[in-house]
Amino acid sequence: MAASSPLLRSSRAKSRDPAGRSRGPWFSPSLEIVSRLRSTRTVWGLGFALFASATAAQTPAVPPTMQWLYGSGEAGATSIQAYHAFRDYVLAAARHRPRDSVVLAEGSTLAAPRFVRCGRRPLAVVLDVDETALQNLGYEYDDATHPGRPYDQERWNAWERSGANQVLPIPGAVTALGAIRRAGVTVIFNSNRLAANAATNEAALNGAGLGPARHGSTLWLQGDAPGGSAKDPRRAAISRRFCVVAMAGDQLGDFTDLFNARGLSVPERRRLATSGAVADLWGNGWFVLSNPVYGTGLRGTIDDIFPADRRWPADQGGH
Repeated sequence: MAASSPLLRSSRAKSRDPAGRSRGPWFSPSLEIVSRLRSTRTVWGLGFALFASATAAQTPAVPPTMQWLYGSGEAGATSIQAYHAFRDYVLAAARHRPRDSVVLAEGSTLAAPRFVRCGRRPLAVVLDVDETALQNLGYEYDDATHPGRPYDQERWNAWERSGANQVLPIPGAVTALGAIRRAGVTVIFNSNRLAANAATNEAALNGAGLGPARHGSTLWLQGDAPGGSAKDPRRAAISRRFCVVAMAGDQLGDFTDLFNARGLSVPERRRLATSGAVADLWGNGWFVLSNPVYGTGLRGTIDDIFPADRRWPADQGGH
């Protein structure tokens, strides 16, 4: 704006070197002009700062966890990497049929896992939906623009009914699931979305290119088996029809409800997930995708997360 002002046009006309060549507006202007320019720039700068401040107040900052999961190249690369490994494992299982599935048998513990036998049942994979196969961009946009608002189940239910077109597939999922289906392995989704919204939940998956998802056969939802949000009853029902050779999810409950046992502390839950026979399952039948935005992994106190003997500087009688 300042470049077209009469003040700058006047300064430009007077700015000549001894040979008469134009040097532009900032060659030896008078002190009066410099003063007036500084004053003008200060006013414009103040106005811009006020405008930027007002705009920022109207547009909430995106939470860092959402910036990473929904916007970063790092998250996209992580998802593609996970789906490449998932695909390769399943294709190998299709060539060399396993004796056991990757679904825990009834009565198993995390310390001593046992698995459902496959028999002659056809091969399948089981995946969670939200932030495993689908990115809920529309819902998370609404959350990001209403900071501090608590979770509302009814709002989520409304999203299931109306948000089928405001989703995207997780990077890597479409091509991996296509390759798995071409190998003759059935893709089954096991979600805590509601069976009452089955039609729109089918539409979300199929519209994102992740299907075919058909309720009652390749899409299992909350309400399709006893147990509410517990997924083990649905996994058991699926295992009666299929040999499940791999599972994928973004929460530990997508693999077994044992991780969600009441009273299980944060450190103990982590220990169970990262030691013993269970530790061997990650990338070896069980495939987990990152989700720092919501879920069962987002809890724990300072004492839960940081062992006392791993703090720096070392505690001196307190935190």
